[in-house]
Amino acid sequence: AEHAVALQDALGAQAETMFPGIVEACTVDGNLIGVPWFTDAGLLYYRTDLLEKYGLTAPTTWTELETAAQTIVDGEKADNPDFNGYVWQGKAYEGLTCNGLEWLVSQGGGTIIDTDRNVTINNEAAIAAMDRAAKWVNGISPEGVTTYTETETFNVWVAGNSAFARNWPYQYAGSQDSEAVAGKVGVSPLPKGDGAEDTSAATLGGWQFMVSKYSDNQDAATEFVKYQTSPELQTSAAIELSMLPTIPAVYDDPGVAEANAFIPQLKPVFEA
Repeated sequence: AEHAVALQDALGAQAETMFPGIVEACTVDGNLIGVPWFTDAGLLYYRTDLLEKYGLTAPTTWTELETAAQTIVDGEKADNPDFNGYVWQGKAYEGLTCNGLEWLVSQGGGTIIDTDRNVTINNEAAIAAMDRAAKWVNGISPEGVTTYTETETFNVWVAGNSAFARNWPYQYAGSQDSEAVAGKVGVSPLPKGDGAEDTSAATLGGWQFMVSKYSDNQDAATEFVKYQTSPELQTSAAIELSMLPTIPAVYDDPGVAEANAFIPQLKPVFEA
């Protein structure tokens, strides 16, 4: 942040039209040091045909996911030995960190470090969340999931070898090119815990523009950021490139829905 121009005076009004959580991630000590361009979040993918086949609905809790995944595996494994209940990113890298944060926050485990910078991770809810995920390995998830990145998760999914998957939004578009799953893909927010206060949580990804303090053309750079992050450009990018907008109103544009039907479905994820 110390190397970036504070943009709230020039672009604060534009930022106010965007999802608050994404803008907050670009704000340091009250200074808007970046403007969201397009975004990403972890999502749950599910096979609509298999849910219908087994009389199930899209799970909203981790317990429901576990039950549904096991039910489908029990029914499909005989005909397809490679079939899995749930695939995700289990390799020791950034992807596992994203998954782990989602398990933690969605099941009341806190935020690792609180706003006063106290380490809070050593609590019973956090331990239970991690223990639960560990039991998925070689259960509803394949033993090899501990080597999976997004790529392996995607490959298993588009091959038709999993009932559920956690991945980023790009997997939806990629699924439409798969003979095994095209037209059979549902998307929803990730599950939550069973507690009354538990809520779905998704790790925030995305891209934002900053203006360097060392630039000789700060005014021109700021105008470029304003242009690139405008509703008009975000609408164009959503239609032509399947990029997820940071402005809620763009999700309601009929042209966006016509070009990429999955994009409007993701609005509640970013609102949360």
